[in-house]
Amino acid sequence: MEMQQIRYFLAVCDQGTITHAAQRTYVSQPSLTQAIKKLEDEIGGALFTRTHAGCQLTPLGRMVEPKLRKTYKDLQATKAEAIRFTRFNTIPLRIGLMTTIGAQRLCPCLAEYQQDFPNIELELIIDSEADLLKQLDSGMLDLVISAPTQTPALPYQSTWLYEERYVIAFNTAHRFNQLQKIDLKAIQSVPYLDRLNCELREDLKGICQNQEINLYAAYRSNSEEWILRMVKAGIGVALMPEYTLPKDASDINYRYLVDPEISRQVYAIYSHQTSAKSELLALIDNLSRI
Repeated sequence: MEMQQIRYFLAVCDQGTITHAAQRTYVSQPSLTQAIKKLEDEIGGALFTRTHAGCQLTPLGRMVEPKLRKTYKDLQATKAEAIRFTRFNTIPLRIGLMTTIGAQRLCPCLAEYQQDFPNIELELIIDSEADLLKQLDSGMLDLVISAPTQTPALPYQSTWLYEERYVIAFNTAHRFNQLQKIDLKAIQSVPYLDRLNCELREDLKGICQNQEINLYAAYRSNSEEWILRMVKAGIGVALMPEYTLPKDASDINYRYLVDPEISRQVYAIYSHQTSAKSELLALIDNLSRI
């Protein structure tokens, strides 16, 4: 039984068809079909029932699927650890950061950690929460820092780091600079910049509907950097987490949002396997004291 056979089998399980599984694994359909056939020969029976609608697991397929998935996950994690061990002379830690997590709050902690643990190398990966958790599952990341809309549940472990309020960011020449308080109703009267990666975006839509507020965004972006640059240029205002704003940002001012106040909880998320690493536990402890 080969790793590729298990990989192709799991791809068909996840994608539902040979065509989509082949596209997902970047292999030709005949090669994938042949690999599945060899796996079925080794196991001793058909794993899928093939129909025009796609591929359905047979009773045998349903029995072996969780075992093969665990085997593949464990082998991937072992391979990743081996590669990292042979590639570096120092101990590497790979940290995943959700795209909207700002550097302002975390960088001082990382600098302090570097002084205490000079033999540790940190690699920061910026991505969506969903993709980061997949990398955590596969063993390619040691830790994910994000602001989940729900408290992470098993199989993840988590440590609460901090609460972060939302602010209205605007150019220093904007009329909002004269206000002490800003609510959602005030925002609907000015050009609004929509952050497409905001994890509270749907919640904000619900709040606006309940308060009959039309928060139409003429400008949208999935890049925090572009949103900040548009704020700086005076194109519009943005609702964003307070620590996403650079501490020394020029030409940008902000006020905390009121009526309603909105905040998010930031967590360090990790797996049972990585939690055994003393250097990772030390980093989490450092971050939890920020």
